[in-house]
Amino acid sequence: MEKEEFMAQFGEGYGYPNAPKNIDEIRATEFKRLQGLVYLDHAGATLYSESQIEAVGKDLTSNVFGNPHSLSDCSITTSDFITAARQQVLDYFNASPKDYTCIFTSGATAALKLVGEGFPWSRESCYMYTMENHNSALGIREYALEKGATALAIDIEEVEYPSIQSKTHEPRFQFFKHSLQRRAEAKSSSSDLNGRTYNLFAFPSECNFSGRRFHLDLVNIIKDDPVKSLGGLLHGRGSWMVLIDAAKGCATEPLDLARYPADFVVFSFYKIFGYPTGLGALIVRNEAAKFLRKTYFSGGTVSASIADIDYIKRRDSIEQLLEDGTVSFLSIASIRHGFKIINTLTPYAIDRHTRSLATYVRNAMIDLRHENGRSVCRLYGRDLTKVSLHDVGPTITFNLKRADGSWFGYREVEKIASLSGIQLRTGCFCNPGACAKYLGLSHSDLLSNIEAGHVCWDDYDILNGKPTGAVRISFGYMSTFEDAEKFLRFIVSYFVMKPKFLEDRYLLKTKEFPFVEIGGRYLQTNVHLKSITIYPIKSCAGFSMSCWPLSSTGLLYDREWLLKGSNGEILTQKKVPEMCCIETFVDLGQRKLHVESPRCNEKLQISLNENAEYGLNEEMDVYGQRYKVQNYDGKVNTWFTKAISRPCTLVRCSSSNYRHCLRKGGREDLCRDLQCQLNFVNEAQLLLISEDSVSDLNDRLKRTDSRGVTTEFYEPAPIDTMRFRPNLVISGAKSYAEDNWASVQIGEAHFVSLGGCNRCQMINLHTKNGVIQKSKEPLATLASYRRTQGKILFGILLRYENGNVENGKGDYEYEAQENRWLQVGQEVIARPLEAKHDS
Repeated sequence: MEKEEFMAQFGEGYGYPNAPKNIDEIRATEFKRLQGLVYLDHAGATLYSESQIEAVGKDLTSNVFGNPHSLSDCSITTSDFITAARQQVLDYFNASPKDYTCIFTSGATAALKLVGEGFPWSRESCYMYTMENHNSALGIREYALEKGATALAIDIEEVEYPSIQSKTHEPRFQFFKHSLQRRAEAKSSSSDLNGRTYNLFAFPSECNFSGRRFHLDLVNIIKDDPVKSLGGLLHGRGSWMVLIDAAKGCATEPLDLARYPADFVVFSFYKIFGYPTGLGALIVRNEAAKFLRKTYFSGGTVSASIADIDYIKRRDSIEQLLEDGTVSFLSIASIRHGFKIINTLTPYAIDRHTRSLATYVRNAMIDLRHENGRSVCRLYGRDLTKVSLHDVGPTITFNLKRADGSWFGYREVEKIASLSGIQLRTGCFCNPGACAKYLGLSHSDLLSNIEAGHVCWDDYDILNGKPTGAVRISFGYMSTFEDAEKFLRFIVSYFVMKPKFLEDRYLLKTKEFPFVEIGGRYLQTNVHLKSITIYPIKSCAGFSMSCWPLSSTGLLYDREWLLKGSNGEILTQKKVPEMCCIETFVDLGQRKLHVESPRCNEKLQISLNENAEYGLNEEMDVYGQRYKVQNYDGKVNTWFTKAISRPCTLVRCSSSNYRHCLRKGGREDLCRDLQCQLNFVNEAQLLLISEDSVSDLNDRLKRTDSRGVTTEFYEPAPIDTMRFRPNLVISGAKSYAEDNWASVQIGEAHFVSLGGCNRCQMINLHTKNGVIQKSKEPLATLASYRRTQGKILFGILLRYENGNVENGKGDYEYEAQENRWLQVGQEVIARPLEAKHDS
């Protein structure tokens, strides 16, 4: 029904009805690897087709390509391929070879760098650029400022003519400038081109942050009469050249350089048809090319040079002059197969197809509401109203809000999307100007975020109540309606608070969200300790015992060892899944740690006493916590290196009480327990899991298949409690009752609850018949009903309250007590949260 409605509105532009294959056939035959995956990051990199790669392989196995800087037959063949490729590029942008030249580079960034390095800057020059520009275009500012030129960021808004004045249908623009930039210490440089001054204006054909498309009439406005058009905005005088960053826009809307004669256009091929990567181009107007100054020379760029005197003679050809050394000729030879696909579908049809999907999704997102009527999605771009097919590109950038008005962090959205088989992009997408503009971040906000430690690609997605980035989805020529529909259902399933009965088709699947007050509020009887598990080596397999002693760090010897990589990094199953196959056992009588692995013929025995097996003592930072540690050497490290197939060192936490958390008051996901001594654990001494909560999770898994679709016929393998790597497993409590416990008593031992344990991808790893496997479950199902404030909680963290006393010096020492053993079968007595502050 949804697709019928979609086709009724967008059928003319969707699916390539006039091409040899329609969209469903394209997906079925050319992108079989996308089965079960929704790929929505085409602005980052679109995907290559299978027939495209097959054709490239046939080319490479049928032809002999030689270095083009020669006159052999193979070299001439290669040169012919390169010449044909240059013409294909010019044809794609409707650029005549009389007016333009194609310069191959390693990508759009290298092309921008080439312009910045070679441009004739002087102190009278100005580099003007739109706020909405990629960092690679912003980086040209460094060349301008270093040579004494000024730099100026501007905002551009299009103003529609009143209908009575719209006879010419030409757009009008309003320009708003930011502060002028100049470096006082810059090197003075003056133009020697007949005393003339040259300025450069840069803008993207399509903003990679918001998807906004800039009107290309800007080219003619700047080049024809910039002073008249921009008035007092311009600081630089003289001739203006225009640079267009087409890396994002040209994939669905290539420029018409015959109509809009920009001086420089840059792009990368993988943005258009996926392969090859590491290859881009600068399309330069021949008149502008002669002003680019190139200092460096290399093989192929000069006609002659003499080694022992200052003499070179540069070539006259623009391509040979500006390209460094031997170009990537094998990659260049392969682009014709990508262009063949694009030309078969036609850029116009690709543009219509991708815009139809983006328009459909955008309008649906605008309609989404929580049960209290508040909007779910904050979309970024020219405006927040519904748009027509012609007003939107294939990119949608947004953030999501809870029903109470607070923000979902973009990293949370990304993690849940990944679990749901949806690939998207988050952050600022290397476009700081657009990010600050659309998120409303002032200079003080940005500096405050940086001082708080925020950098690109970290988890600081919300600071001071504001998002630091956004979520972006983007469609490509092979995207389908089904991709769009799965994305919308993902948003509704995980981020919309819904009443029980709704008629809207996107709100049919009801879930309790976010989870609050799950489990019993009052103490239950007949709750017992079911199992005790110790994990001596961090991230390796543990062993279970019917009884085990407690210590100042929780369970004796738990997480007392870890493996450190050759570069000092902490090794875990996330990086080295093979670690789960290393089995461990501590023999208290023999005072030895026994270790074995299927990759090692001999079992390893490590004494629990300090002896010659140890190497040097040192201090070590482990996830923001400072420890004194002891390193092993010799056969111990050789054994572990063989077990995980990479160099590593075994490290033991020192018996010293010394421990210092480096991130007090910082991130919440580390160093939660600052009041006791810890071994190599991330947050707290012990993890408790309820067998009854796991049973409820398995019931939910039976009703949800691997795609997140509710069904009564899906029977996955049940999740065992050991998947969560608990120290303590209890039985007899109501499902999720542990969420509301303030403290726990087991036998004579008392524990304080530190709250829920934030789960990660590690619980999706498991072994089957000795083979390590990774799935989306159980984390995907947990995310659907166990999420709060961006965390997926399951189980609770405990601190052994009897184990530590403050010694008056800021350190914690173990207080010796009798009956410090836990035993399976002991009664578990919990105190609920209501009584947490009672005397």
